[in-house]
Amino acid sequence: MANITIRDLPDNTKENLRVLAAKSGVSLEAYARLVLQKASSSDSFLQQNILDLAGKYFGRKYGVELGLPERSSTRGEINFEQ
Repeated sequence: MANITIRDLPDNTKENLRVLAAKSGVSLEAYARLVLQKASSSDSFLQQNILDLAGKYFGRKYGVELGLPERSSTRGEINFEQ
């Protein structure tokens, strides 16, 4: 089994997890393990595409507009009637 260390976890996050673990009747470690297992094995987590992830972390909520650039072509029209 692997081990993981999480640095700089806000105190309130740890406290919230501890309370949720107590309500579930398990230790903080067991609850964190369960949360990580569920999050990493869910279909929605594994099937997110890159555009959805970019929007989630860099979208309007963070002041970034991810619009598509205008398409243009440098080629002229092709004439097949020669």
